[in-house]
Amino acid sequence: MNNFQALGVGSELCEALRVQGIAVPTPIQEKVIPLVFNKKDVIAQAQTGTGKTFAFVLPILEMINPQKDQIQALIITPTRELAIQITAEVKKMLKNIEDVDVLAVYGGQDVKQQMRKLKGGRQIVVGTPGRLLDHLRRETITISKVSMLVLDEADQMLHMGFLNEVEEIIHKIPSRRQTMLFSATMPQQIKKLAANYMRSPEEIVIKGTGITLEGIKQRVVETTDRAKQETLFTLLDQHRPYLALIFCRTKIRAIKLNAALQENGYDSDELHGDLSQAKRERVMKRFREAKIQFLVATDVAARGLDVEGVTNIYNYDIPHDAESYIHRIGRTGRAGGDGMAVTLLAPKDRKYLDIIEKGIKASIKKGKTESSQTSKKPADEKKTVQSERKKNPRTRWGDKPTKRNNGKPNSRKKSVQRARGTKGRPKSGRSRSR
Repeated sequence: MNNFQALGVGSELCEALRVQGIAVPTPIQEKVIPLVFNKKDVIAQAQTGTGKTFAFVLPILEMINPQKDQIQALIITPTRELAIQITAEVKKMLKNIEDVDVLAVYGGQDVKQQMRKLKGGRQIVVGTPGRLLDHLRRETITISKVSMLVLDEADQMLHMGFLNEVEEIIHKIPSRRQTMLFSATMPQQIKKLAANYMRSPEEIVIKGTGITLEGIKQRVVETTDRAKQETLFTLLDQHRPYLALIFCRTKIRAIKLNAALQENGYDSDELHGDLSQAKRERVMKRFREAKIQFLVATDVAARGLDVEGVTNIYNYDIPHDAESYIHRIGRTGRAGGDGMAVTLLAPKDRKYLDIIEKGIKASIKKGKTESSQTSKKPADEKKTVQSERKKNPRTRWGDKPTKRNNGKPNSRKKSVQRARGTKGRPKSGRSRSR
């Protein structure tokens, strides 16, 4: 396996990678980076968590001309969260590099503030289709000098109905650009998009399920709708995750579950479409910094979500297809790390489990917890259990995960660990003040 310098990455960026604990390229980085340096158009099919962001960020940063105060690279993403995440990764790499600037452009931000920042000159812009088009129509952004275009998570842009906007943006970029398209799946419409707007692209396929599911312990826990909440609480106490994502089918269910978690002393928050952009960013910042342990989310709100250190995924509501299942559980076990994914299964949802197992070509281990019978307990006994959860000072936090390779960023900043105590976790299992 090559190192980054052998792939053509310069010493400054290699040092920035080293600071983040990244020494060895992932397979997608190894294959894509040389092609980008050679000015090739690239189609890369890979799941999230394979290191694809650095596969395009590193060569773009090497090829940017800092002397030109104009947008040279445009990265289009389906969601605000992914735009923010990619921008943060670029900024980390630019800490010791002068005269290169990046800006995230997405809905929910103050448009006038974005306009002022765009006037200041940015070589790299990361944005969502809707807000980019808004700026183009206002003529507050100029992309006539863009030489590198990235379409990230193209299949998600298709699913979210953004393809027309993406095509409108592409038409305003010089045809002699270099285009890179990244997608977990390759629907016919994405193939057509590539055929229409890319020049003899090199195609790279990183086998999805082998990477996404590797190192993830999958389990199905049989329960009932009535007992589901108590089953989840029992699992959380048994597993003691470091950070956990809990997926719900709707925003109403996410709101109710988060309220129940907080009521029972768990350190949690929620992420769904009803939140303002400012609130979403605050929630994500707290989760990334491990200031909350559990994040209850809907699928749409969590699109593109990539948080280091997520050890456990809980499907409170089972997804209805294999692709959604893979997207969810792929947020743990990143880049060779270990993870656990647990799906709570009510009797009425067995058909969806069959669909998932057929899609991933594997049978998932099934079992029960004692709390599956919670609904049959007397009310006063259940109240006692809930009271004990709140009163007993115990540590709920598990250990931070270690990785089996260095394909992704290293541990969080020490300041976060200090804030949580000498062992890297809170002294008490009780909920912190909100």
